[in-house]
Formats: sequence, structure tokens, C-alpha cells
Amino acid sequence: MMCGRFTCGMGVGLVAGAVVGMMVAASQKDVRRAANRAVRSVNHAVNDAMDTISDAVDGFTHMMGK
Repeated sequence: MMCGRFTCGMGVGLVAGAVVGMMVAASQKDVRRAANRAVRSVNHAVNDAMDTISDAVDGFTHMMGK
């Protein structure tokens, strides 16, 4: 069967990608753990931002003498 270089390369790339994807497929536990870490990280960032905003508002109200 004759095929162009691009088509053959694309086919080989698709097969190679599928094989690599099957070999490194993450387990449910790993995905869940990564998601929990991400949630904790975002939660920490939001808390830090809220603390910073609160400190800025407190500083402003103190500066204004209220």
C-alpha cells in the first residue's frame, strides 16, 4: 500500500501516542490525589488573598481614622 510521507507519519504518530498513553495511564487513586492537592492549593491561595485584602482594608480604615 502506498501512502504519502505525511499520512504514514501521522499514522505512526497516532499509534505511538496510543501505546505511550496506555503505558503511562494514571490510576484513579493518582488522579484523585492530584485533584485534592490542586483543590487545597487553590483554597490556600484564596485564603491568602482574602487575608491580604482584609489587611489592606484594615490599614485603610485605620489610616482614615475610623
